[in-house]
Amino acid sequence: MGLLSAVSGGRDLTKSRRSSNASGAGGEEGGENNPNDTSQLDKDEGNILLAIIAQLRPGMDLSKIALPTFVLEPRSLLERITDFFAHPDLIFGTAELPDAEARFIKVMTYYLSGWHIKPRGAKHAPLNDDTLSPTNTPLSWFRRYNPVLGEFFRCSYFFEDGSEGFYIAEQVSHHPPVSAFFYVSPKNGLLVTGELKPKSKFLGNSAATIMEGEDRIRLLNKPEDGEYVITMPNTYARGILFGKLILELCDVSAIDNPQTEYHCDVDFKAKGWISGGYHHIQGMVKGPGKSDVGEVSGRWNSVIEYADKKSGKKGVLFDANTAKSVPKTVLPESEQEENESRRLWSKLTDAIKSADMHGATAAKTAVEDRQRGLVKQREAAGQSAPEPKFFKNVEGDRWMPKLDVDNLPKDPIEMEDKVRKWIFGDNPPKRPAPGAEARAGSISGGSPGTASQAAAAPGGSSALGHFAAS
Repeated sequence: MGLLSAVSGGRDLTKSRRSSNASGAGGEEGGENNPNDTSQLDKDEGNILLAIIAQLRPGMDLSKIALPTFVLEPRSLLERITDFFAHPDLIFGTAELPDAEARFIKVMTYYLSGWHIKPRGAKHAPLNDDTLSPTNTPLSWFRRYNPVLGEFFRCSYFFEDGSEGFYIAEQVSHHPPVSAFFYVSPKNGLLVTGELKPKSKFLGNSAATIMEGEDRIRLLNKPEDGEYVITMPNTYARGILFGKLILELCDVSAIDNPQTEYHCDVDFKAKGWISGGYHHIQGMVKGPGKSDVGEVSGRWNSVIEYADKKSGKKGVLFDANTAKSVPKTVLPESEQEENESRRLWSKLTDAIKSADMHGATAAKTAVEDRQRGLVKQREAAGQSAPEPKFFKNVEGDRWMPKLDVDNLPKDPIEMEDKVRKWIFGDNPPKRPAPGAEARAGSISGGSPGTASQAAAAPGGSSALGHFAAS
């Protein structure tokens, strides 16, 4: 049913908005990736939804609408992007694979593994559940905090072999909204840059978040591959006024490597009116000369498979039901700068997690009002917006780190030192003690996986040599 049905008595809105595992601080059970983590709408939220719906007009930019805080995922978009770095075991060691096709498939798998992550405190469905509703969905692009200008999020990843990964993202533009990000793991030979430019529109009985921008992945130990360039699918909410409320990832995500001439258009399929299911993807991997070399298929929130055209073998690329994510380590809020995401939105996050809807609204309004005040002060003084701290616009819509990523030290240890200093200065996060459980404000994510394990080389030249054949 749509939102109008939900707020007019069609759905019980009186259940307490409490996560079934709200006390979990991390790990596989009770943590950010628990597939059964759910929560419900509060008693008074139906009336607020009616007020929001009354403001909507076809074609309206949804950024102009103040969405009720109870539908928000309790983290910023800048932190949401880290979901794509949760499974590094899928790509570490890829540069050692001798076959360009196998390397391309590993990069593709790594990217596709980032969509299923479900953060603690958000409203979701089990991974294999086809039913999506306002209180039961794995999607979060509609519900994360919109970063304010100058906001940034940074974290470290500590792997079992002693190596590290570093992440920094910053809101470099507010009109239009642009989030720039950078990730590198020097010893594991992975570097990622990119930017996201989400645009939301109300389309009558549906709404869309159009995800412009791209990811650019480099295998540092395979520089001849150049960059793997990836675009995003879009998110649609259908039936928001009447009918069954559905949220879907749809449209095509292009994965391209100009140097090796491998390409795949991954189609995130919308469910058909009569047949079909939710969350399905399909795409043909094409090699040099645009020849068909293999097909990726499955469900992005469950099992993704690959069928090799040459060998006829089919195997599992990724299984979200069993995958474990690597936790990120974040400085305590007391050691963060004022415009770091977790500190900036801490009162809103606390209010959402404690089901204090009015407190959450007040906290969100306070941050936004402060930003409006800063804009007015600059305008009155004839000043332009401040320059981003970590990123610069290099060409067109591309943003790159102010750190010169093309001339980083070749030695991995020296590169780690340089990047760590650039992101954190003299106060980087400390490596957690062995076996330490995730702590709120320090570590977040699922249980540590085998991130330090390099990907095994495929048998022969087949891209399926390292997958379990079905």
